Amino acid sequence: MIKVGVTGGIGSGKSTVCNFFKLIGIPVFEADLEAKKIINHSAIVRSQMIMNFGKDIYLPNHTVDRKKLADIIFNSPSSLEKVNSIIHPEVRKNFYEWVDQQSSEYIVHEAAILFESGFYKMMDFMVLITASTETRVKRVVERDKLTEKSVIARMKLQWDDKEKIKLSNLVLTNDNTELIIPQLIELDKNLRRHG
Repeated sequence: MIKVGVTGGIGSGKSTVCNFFKLIGIPVFEADLEAKKIINHSAIVRSQMIMNFGKDIYLPNHTVDRKKLADIIFNSPSSLEKVNSIIHPEVRKNFYEWVDQQSSEYIVHEAAILFESGFYKMMDFMVLITASTETRVKRVVERDKLTEKSVIARMKLQWDDKEKIKLSNLVLTNDNTELIIPQLIELDKNLRRHG
């Protein structure tokens, strides 16, 4: 089974791309959603998070305090690394368990930091979704109700597209200069036909 990695910076349109794959019946593993589940429900992760960041990293209902976590990871690269080192091994384990349950010709693994985490090395084919910085900032400001400044700060924590392009098998532009759906239909055809 071919493992296709789909990545792109914040606001590039990874969700749109993954929704297309879901619509045509391709299983999609959404690593960021999986990480959110793990941080809230894994006892191992919870104890490591508390040990590193204190009890108040979790709310009284035992879910992570997302605002506090965002303040920690978006203001300290070493804290971001620490959080990733706690969560990524669990996400990776869940991914391989999930792959074993699939029977499609190919599957999609979507994550914002597939390159940064090194997880791209486990993929057979890498797809990078790109859009202009202005487009991405506008999308995230509208979607997440964040300030431009905070969106740009988050973007700086991710690799630049120039670095990602070097490691990608395919780069798809998703900023309304070129229609994304025909590009995805062609990709699906090629993956089914040639692997």
